[in-house]
Amino acid sequence: MLELLTTPAALGLAALLLLVALVALGRMRPRTCGLRAPGPARSRATPADAPSTDAPTADAPVGGPSAPPATPAPAPAGPPRFLDRLVRTRTAIAGALAEAFGRGLTDEAWERLEEALLGADVGIEATRALVDEVRERARREDARDLDAVRSLLAAALVERLDGRERALARRPAGTTVWLVTGVNGTGKTTTIGKLAAREVAAGRTVVVAAADTFRAAAADQLAVWAERTGATLVRKDEGTDPASVAFEAAETARSLGADLLIVDTAGRLHTKGALMDELGKVARVLGRQAEGIDETLLVLDGTTGQNGIAQARAFLDAAEVTGIALTKLDGSARGGVVVAVTSELGLPVKLVGLGEGIDDLADFDPVAFVDGLLGPA
Repeated sequence: MLELLTTPAALGLAALLLLVALVALGRMRPRTCGLRAPGPARSRATPADAPSTDAPTADAPVGGPSAPPATPAPAPAGPPRFLDRLVRTRTAIAGALAEAFGRGLTDEAWERLEEALLGADVGIEATRALVDEVRERARREDARDLDAVRSLLAAALVERLDGRERALARRPAGTTVWLVTGVNGTGKTTTIGKLAAREVAAGRTVVVAAADTFRAAAADQLAVWAERTGATLVRKDEGTDPASVAFEAAETARSLGADLLIVDTAGRLHTKGALMDELGKVARVLGRQAEGIDETLLVLDGTTGQNGIAQARAFLDAAEVTGIALTKLDGSARGGVVVAVTSELGLPVKLVGLGEGIDDLADFDPVAFVDGLLGPA
């Protein structure tokens, strides 16, 4: 019997039985053995000690439902994005220029340039004057190709848009007052919100007055912007006299020592007479309570072209407009309306809307605008 147990076969069988027993014993141990204490989960893609590269978006609160509102977005850095936001207009004009002047400076080429400028809403009078001027310069300077025409056209456009005061007026001391007006739907309330965001980000205290009391949504929109940017909102019930809102806002701005008061106004063109009366009352109240108005901005929708200019004339009769805020320039191929607005209304374009983002309200820059319109030289 002993000899059987010491045979190689018997020894192998014994070893196998021992191995099975050890495996079974290991499986009987508790599964929690050796686990670490619960802790925060880490992404497998990120090393344990590497800092997180994820940044919260401007609209997302940090920390959960009870976290305070997000810090206002900082003022945009770098030059305004005219070049990439005027693609539609530039494509239309640049394409027409290349097609028209590819074979020389013919009469047909000049007619094609005129059509392209009209299509971009530069306006009839401004277009004719531009084409006549560029054509005469080309003759005097013996310009012969597309690049030369483009340079001459760019220079003529900059001359028409430059030489005007475009900085928003500010008081050296006390509360600056900006009155904002325009037809409903032009982006008036959004423009006010973006202005407030810029000013708060620059370290200024801002009060916003919801004096468009004929449209409940206007006050609600401003409330959202005020919460988002950190501005102080003054509002009253729908249908309240707009001048009373302006009065209370001026008192609030004074008590807070605010740097800036921005006043929204009615944009409903019910009758010109009523519009003039409402704006006149608001202006008189601000004249008494806030020592005047420093800037009156008229907001125009850049996609409406000549129709927007026609609507604007009613507001020019009702208020002493000092500058234009032109919105939605990125939304159509009608960016040339800036030229028409400047020529026909005789007012400087001070601000332009180049997108829907909070930092897409830019100070108007004639050279950057013309580069965006025609392509850089």
